[in-house]
Amino acid sequence: MKKEIIISGFGGQGVLSMGKILAYSALMEGREVSWFPAYGPEQRGGTANVSVIISDQRISSPIVSTFDTAIILNQPSLQRFEPSIRPGGILLYDPYGISTPPLRNDIHICRINAMDVAAEMNNVKAFNMIVLGALLKVMPIVTLENVITALRKTLPERHHHLIPLNEDALRKGMEQVTPILNP
Repeated sequence: MKKEIIISGFGGQGVLSMGKILAYSALMEGREVSWFPAYGPEQRGGTANVSVIISDQRISSPIVSTFDTAIILNQPSLQRFEPSIRPGGILLYDPYGISTPPLRNDIHICRINAMDVAAEMNNVKAFNMIVLGALLKVMPIVTLENVITALRKTLPERHHHLIPLNEDALRKGMEQVTPILNP
């Protein structure tokens, strides 16, 4: 098993954190992992993406040009990465930052209204955990329990009081994701 995932959006949306937690969760499950972030000079507001490779075999290179799965959180990321999803792959997106929705009919397209759910929770910082929860539902590559453990290990201790909120956000993302629309 080998999954090559790109997560892309604006800086400040938790893109890099989402990738880090996903990668850490896979490490705890004994998998080989690559976490390769890329962002512009502005960490907040500029574009950011991270590729995460999770495999049962050794990973030869962290650089990938096509992906099994793309998590897209804004229009520039959709334009850049939609063509890079392999046929039969998964595109998971939040429509809040998308003016023109995905167009391909040879991939599975899932929508999560994560920004709306975060607003209902009165916590926009939960946005990335809602999206990660949706990914776990669509592609259960790691367990929810390991994601929660990864949160405990990666969040600074002063933020551990937020773990129940993040766990709730993960579960809401799993509940709210729309079904796969294509193939």
